[in-house]
Amino acid sequence: MSHPERKWERRVDALLGVSAAVILLWMMVLTFVDVVARYLFNFPLRGGFEVTELMLLTLIFAGLPLVSHGDEHVIMDFIDRILSPRARLLLVRAVHALCAALMFFLTWQMWIKAGRIAAYGDTTDVIKIPVGPFVYFMTAMILLTGLVHLFKVFVPGDARAQQATT
Repeated sequence: MSHPERKWERRVDALLGVSAAVILLWMMVLTFVDVVARYLFNFPLRGGFEVTELMLLTLIFAGLPLVSHGDEHVIMDFIDRILSPRARLLLVRAVHALCAALMFFLTWQMWIKAGRIAAYGDTTDVIKIPVGPFVYFMTAMILLTGLVHLFKVFVPGDARAQQATT
């Protein structure tokens, strides 16, 4: 990065990255144990699929801020090639502003949905895990992603589009 990365950014990245790695590890362990129990002992883990789904949800939404912070989204850089460096920086900032606005809108909508789900007391079908906290987690990660994009409006760093290999 052209700007020195701040200590707090590294800590948040590390926390989210380690959390995602641990969740992925437990998903693999759970899937392995479920498959072995199902096919060798004819005894699948009760609710194993539900837990895997909830861990996958957590993994995906924990990864959103990481991907946004690292500028690792899928990009189409054909416009970047014809722009001057200043115009490219303005485009990067405008895209981050748009992404931040969309994330804040999604946060608002998810907060409403999370409140409804929590009020209904929705749970998973088999082992009755409450779904509300997971939707609130999704909301928090979308909000964090929006804050990352808002931060990048003012401190865009090196755009990955400039590092394209094509």
